[in-house]
Amino acid sequence: MIELKGVSKAFGDNVVLRDISLKIPPGQTTAIVGPSGTGKSVMLKLIVGLLRPDAGQVLCFGTDMATANERELFEVRRRFGMLFQDGALFDSMSVGDNIAFPLVHHATQMSEDDRRARVEEKLALVDLPGIYDRTTSSLSGGQRKRVGLARAIVMEPEVVLFDEPNSGLDPLTSDSIDELICQMKDALGITFLIISHDIVGTINVADHVAMLSGGDLVAFAPTQEFVRLDVPVVRSFLRRNLVLPESTDEVARLPSPE
Repeated sequence: MIELKGVSKAFGDNVVLRDISLKIPPGQTTAIVGPSGTGKSVMLKLIVGLLRPDAGQVLCFGTDMATANERELFEVRRRFGMLFQDGALFDSMSVGDNIAFPLVHHATQMSEDDRRARVEEKLALVDLPGIYDRTTSSLSGGQRKRVGLARAIVMEPEVVLFDEPNSGLDPLTSDSIDELICQMKDALGITFLIISHDIVGTINVADHVAMLSGGDLVAFAPTQEFVRLDVPVVRSFLRRNLVLPESTDEVARLPSPE
């Protein structure tokens, strides 16, 4: 579905991504981690065609987003859902109208009753049944994330992109969002791509982890292999966030730091 081939991107003298090659496994959850300013958000923008690389190919469903015209970009983007960092909800709209927004603009053949039924179905999937008519201003932070996720999947996309899904949430709410992501992947078979600073949550939800550092892709592996990699920059990054096993051969589901 998604493959980067030799992708580079710079802003002036600031090289953000350098010769990145990466294939995202379909039907699984891949997390992109790394220190701030290492190009994680830039990578997402390249994938959906909001930015063009300076070199290389960004292939999505066979379309090179680096050279695609506006019509081709539109067709590819319809196959993506996006959960923004802050939910990006319209406070002037009800919960139901927020979720139905993509349907109104991109599924014009659907009747109002069918749209409402689709929205109610997605609200049930994110464990928020019966709140269609509530105002978004009355929602908690965790509820806003769930409503944002319902909107991201309402068009039944093949890929959902997550920009810091746990940002601004307390640990218990973060855990509930992590559980929901796992449930959604199992229930819908969607490919999830997450960028996150929350390495604890990442370990719990991701099937694969890629790490960016200094503009380079320094590691990409299945999650349980990633946490055992004997790569200095990876070990240093993980030690700031996790209690690591002494041996890189030890297999463990790593606990959250106290």
